[in-house]
Amino acid sequence: MKIQPPSICPSCASTLKWVKDQLFCTNNDCGVKTEKKIRHFVTSLKIKGFGPVTISKLNLSGLLDIYTLTLQDIILSLSSEKLAIKLFNEIENSKKASLNLLLPAFSIPLIGKTATEKLSTVCSTIYDITECTCRNAGLGPKATENILTWKRTEFPILESLPFNYTFKQIQQPTQIKGVVCISGKLQSVKTKAEAEKILRALGYIVKSSVTKDVTFLINESGIESAKTLKARNSGVIIVTNLKDLIGEKI
Repeated sequence: MKIQPPSICPSCASTLKWVKDQLFCTNNDCGVKTEKKIRHFVTSLKIKGFGPVTISKLNLSGLLDIYTLTLQDIILSLSSEKLAIKLFNEIENSKKASLNLLLPAFSIPLIGKTATEKLSTVCSTIYDITECTCRNAGLGPKATENILTWKRTEFPILESLPFNYTFKQIQQPTQIKGVVCISGKLQSVKTKAEAEKILRALGYIVKSSVTKDVTFLINESGIESAKTLKARNSGVIIVTNLKDLIGEKI
């Protein structure tokens, strides 16, 4: 029996669009999409007490609604003063969140913890995020496009949220030991993001491509990639084991 794919969103009745063999609702005001964004936001900021039932009872239509709630609003919606006070205090405490936590909470495609950490090394506030700073942070073209589009179209609405939109700056070592680029999969650590964090903490600058200032290229896979060839031709030191560069810091 041939299954006929749906053409209408079951939540908001908008026309569905095929994107890489998957169907998506393109309506930004779709109820289900809005609920998922709210759930992702409160989970990322670790605001306890915001389950699906609570979100429904509070009748939230977007992130702005979270911070317009009064204690009395919550008491009336949840019919419990004790639960309402806990949730209200959680919301109040979340206002202290730095941009390091906040930016991944906004559901911007490709802008998660890793991309945000990279941005925090070259930006102080959200207003510093530009095409140039994204490039300097090592973000790819698509991630850069996504965050700049969000900043231009959605942030002006969210700007009134009670946050200072400032990155919590990670103290950087005063001495720069070198500039590193990583090629391929690593064997010594689970993820490239973990390796980059270790390298930065030890005083290395990490680049996503082999630029003229790169001094070390990490290649633990043994594959002669385009990055590796470029590095070799440029006289960059090729490191086949990360521990050889940083010692037993992993």
